[in-house]
Amino acid sequence: MTTVLSNFFGRLPGLSWLTGPIFDKELRVSSRRRRNYVLRFAYLAFLTTFLVMIWIEVMDHGGSASYRISRMDKAGKGIIAYVVWFQFCATQIVAVIMLSNSISDEIYHRTLGLLMTTPISSFQIVMGKLFSKLLQLTLLLAISLPVLAIVRVLGGVPWDYVVSSLCITLTTILFVGSLSLFFSIFTRSAYVAIIVSCLTLGVLFALLPLGLYALWDVTNSTISETSILSAIFLPNPYCNLFFSTIMMVEPRAAAPVPIPSWPLHCGIMLAASAVVLSVSVISVRKVALGQAAGQLGVSFRKRRSGKNATQAPAGRQNFTATTRRVTGPPVLWKELRFPILGRRKVAALIAIAVTLILLLVTYLLCADENALDDEGTHMIYATIFLGIGILYTLVLPATCISSEKESRSWPILLTTILDDREILFGKFVGVLRRCFPAWLFLIGHIVLFSLVGFIHPIAIIMTAILVMWITVFLAGTGIYFSSCFKRTTTAVIMNFALAGLIWVIAPIMLGIIGLIKRGSDLGEVYILANPMVHIIVIMLGTVGEAHHGLQQLSFDWPYGNEGFGFTMRVLLVTMAIHVLVGALFAWRAKRRFRRNIF
Repeated sequence: MTTVLSNFFGRLPGLSWLTGPIFDKELRVSSRRRRNYVLRFAYLAFLTTFLVMIWIEVMDHGGSASYRISRMDKAGKGIIAYVVWFQFCATQIVAVIMLSNSISDEIYHRTLGLLMTTPISSFQIVMGKLFSKLLQLTLLLAISLPVLAIVRVLGGVPWDYVVSSLCITLTTILFVGSLSLFFSIFTRSAYVAIIVSCLTLGVLFALLPLGLYALWDVTNSTISETSILSAIFLPNPYCNLFFSTIMMVEPRAAAPVPIPSWPLHCGIMLAASAVVLSVSVISVRKVALGQAAGQLGVSFRKRRSGKNATQAPAGRQNFTATTRRVTGPPVLWKELRFPILGRRKVAALIAIAVTLILLLVTYLLCADENALDDEGTHMIYATIFLGIGILYTLVLPATCISSEKESRSWPILLTTILDDREILFGKFVGVLRRCFPAWLFLIGHIVLFSLVGFIHPIAIIMTAILVMWITVFLAGTGIYFSSCFKRTTTAVIMNFALAGLIWVIAPIMLGIIGLIKRGSDLGEVYILANPMVHIIVIMLGTVGEAHHGLQQLSFDWPYGNEGFGFTMRVLLVTMAIHVLVGALFAWRAKRRFRRNIF
C-alpha cells in the first residue's frame, strides 16, 4: 500500500499520469513537421508587419514631440486590441482543424484497440491527443505575448485586459478543441467534424443567445433586461472579450451594458470542457474495447443492429448480389452516387428538420416585431447563411483527393486508363454537387421573401452570381490544396488560410496602407471583391424595394451610393476574375495529380 501511494504521489509533479506516452509521441511527431515551424514564422511575420503599420498610421501625423507622445496610448490600444482578436479567432480555427481527426485516425487505422492492450488508459489517450495539439496553439500565443507586454508600455492598456484576454482565449481554445475531439470519435472524415463543430459553436454562442433574448422579449417576462443579458453574456466568450475590449478602448460606451465577470466565465468554460472531455473518455473506451474485441466500431454496430436478417456463417459469403453497372465517366459516376446526406441519413434529416423549425420560429418572432421588412434583419440572415455556405465550400473541396490518399485508393485510381482531365472533371462536379445543399438556405431565404414582396426579385440573380463565383473559386483552390498534401487536415487549413488572407487580412492591410497614404483608394477598390460586402450591398439595395424599377435601385457601397448598372458590372467583373483564378488553380491541381502520390 505504501509503495502504491508513493508511486502515485511521485508521478503527480511530472503529470505523466495525465497525458501518458501519447503526449510524448505526439510531441516528437509535431517537432519534425515543417508546417508547424512555417506556421509560427508566418504568425510572427504577420504580427510584426501589422505592428509596424499600425504604429506608422497612428504616429505619422506630424506635430510636436509632446503631441506624438500623447498619441502613444491610442497606438497601444489599437495594436493590442487587433492582436488579441486576431489570436482569439485564428487559434480557434486552427484548434478545430487540428483536432478534427485526432481520434478518427486511430479508429480508422484500427490502432485504438491496440492501445487498449497496453497500460495506456482512455483518459490518457484523450488528454494526450488534446494537450499535444493545444501545446502548438499555446506556442503561438506565447509568440505574441512579448508583443502585448512591450506595446502595453506605451500606456492606456491595463494589465487586467491583457491577462483577461489571454485567459478567455485559452479557455475558449480548450472548449473548442474538446468539442472537435469529441466529434472526431463519431465521424470518419475530418471535414465532417470541422463542419459539425463550427455549427455547434454557432448554435451555442449565436443562435441560442439570440433565441433566449427574443423569447424573453416576446413573453414579456418579469425578469429584468439586465438579468437576462447577464445570463446570456456570461457563458459567451465572444461577448466577454468584446465588452472587455470596449471597456479598454472606450469605457463610457460600455457603461449601460452589464459587464460579465471574466474569471467566472473562464470557470464556466473549464467546467464545460471537463464535461465534454469526460464524455469523450467514456466514448473512446467503448470504441477501443470494441476494436480490441474484434468489432468494427460504434457506427458499424449501430448499422448492424438495425438489421433483422440473420447473420450468415463466417465462412459463407453471398456473391449473388447484383452489381452496379458504371455508366458514363467512372469518376463522375462514383461522385454522383455519393450520398449527399452522408451515411447517417436519419440523423441528417432530423438535424435539417430541427434547423428548419428553429428558422421558422425566428421568422415568426421577427414577424411579431414587424422586422421582416427591415433591411438590417435580412442583412443578418443573409450574412449568416453566406457564412454557412462558405464554410462548407471551404472544407468539402479540400477533402476530395486527400481523403483518397489517406485511404490508399488514389494510387489505384491513377493506374487506370482514366486521364487527368476525366478525374478533374469528375471531382469538380462532385464537389459542386456536395456543396450545393449548403447554399439552399441563402437562396431559399431570398427567393421566399422575394415572392412575399419584401425583397426585389433582382436579388435572386445577384445572389446566384455571388454563389457561383464563390463556389467555383473555392472548389478550384480546395482541389489544388487537396492534390498538394497527403493529409486532409493540412489541405483544409491551407484553404482556410487562403480565404482568410484574401478576404480578411488583405483588406485590413490595404485599409491601414490607405490611412498611412492619405488619399489612397487601394482598400476601397479591393474590398469590392469581398463576398460579405457583396451580400450586404445586395440586401441594403433590394430590401423594401420590390415595387421599384431597376434604374430606381440604389446600392450603398463602402465609398458611396451607386446605381444598378454599376453594381451589376462589379458583380460580373468579380465573378469573371474569381472563376478564372479558380480554373487556374484547378488546372494546376491536374498537373500535380501524378506527383507525390504516396
